[in-house]
Amino acid sequence: MATAEVREIFNVIPYIKRIGAKHLWFDLDKEADVLYVSLERPQRATDTDILEEGVFLRLRGKKLVGITITNISKKFK
Repeated sequence: MATAEVREIFNVIPYIKRIGAKHLWFDLDKEADVLYVSLERPQRATDTDILEEGVFLRLRGKKLVGITITNISKKFK
């Protein structure tokens, strides 16, 4: 892994810490161009809020259990 990529990963750590999740799972579906971020496995979401176009918050009650981002390659080049 290139040093620049490692630095990018380290740059997001403060944000991940603020979430307070003990574990995070990232699943990238390249064919569908969708990134799934799970704060719990299984998510067992009961509701979905739209944060912005193509960004969906997966909720169980008021608790955030996951995030789905569509068209990920266009959002994060």
